[in-house]
Amino acid sequence: MRTPGIFIFGMVLAPCGWILELVCTVAPAWRTINTIPGESIDLVLQQGLWDICKTFTSSRDITCNQQDTQYFKAQIIQIARGLMLASLILNVIAIGVASAGVRCWTDKPHWTLAGIGGVLIFISGVLTIIPVAWYTHIMTSIFSTSTDIRVGYCLVLGFIGGCMEVLGGLVMSIGLCRRCDGRKSRTGGVKSARDPPPRQRVTALSVISASSGSASSVPYYSKHSEMDFTRAKAQQPSRPVNTANKALPYDSDL
Repeated sequence: MRTPGIFIFGMVLAPCGWILELVCTVAPAWRTINTIPGESIDLVLQQGLWDICKTFTSSRDITCNQQDTQYFKAQIIQIARGLMLASLILNVIAIGVASAGVRCWTDKPHWTLAGIGGVLIFISGVLTIIPVAWYTHIMTSIFSTSTDIRVGYCLVLGFIGGCMEVLGGLVMSIGLCRRCDGRKSRTGGVKSARDPPPRQRVTALSVISASSGSASSVPYYSKHSEMDFTRAKAQQPSRPVNTANKALPYDSDL
């Protein structure tokens, strides 16, 4: 049996979303701060969940491990760290469960196990979208030395990765619906007293051809099955034999 398309769709989106989430969690580019007072004009400060990097637009030099105590003490930073780590771990577990349910090496997939893996992937995507959306909403209110605050590429990757996981997990969870429908169809066939009795299936006999001796598959109905008695075969009347007018022998026959 070929692997269902919903499982292929989910198993492709889940790892791709996990990679984007990993980059979003580790990279220090949730927001960028430009035009910092008292600093060079081309200085750009990139702030993330775990690190802050300093770079210049006129050169490619990047200096990380910058300290900003007030920024890291913000409530959103602490919550976003926990949710992003939980999402990464849950996504790995979900992919393992879904892979065991899909079972490409067997004839039939395990719909229940694959559906549970899809639900876990869906939850992992939700855990990613929550901190990313929250951070984007209050980005300008977090402590900063400048008012020129812009969205970093990590937020974009986080949104895309979370949406991919939500979509893939939602599609894979259809396996649970199919499993439930299958159980209802097997156990829910209760007959009602008002239902008409089922039609009896009549096996038609084959007609044997007298000329060729071959059997025909065309069904026919015999009147003998509809009558309670058997008719006697009509006997044909015997032809009378005229013995009076017999030809007399000729002289040549003597």
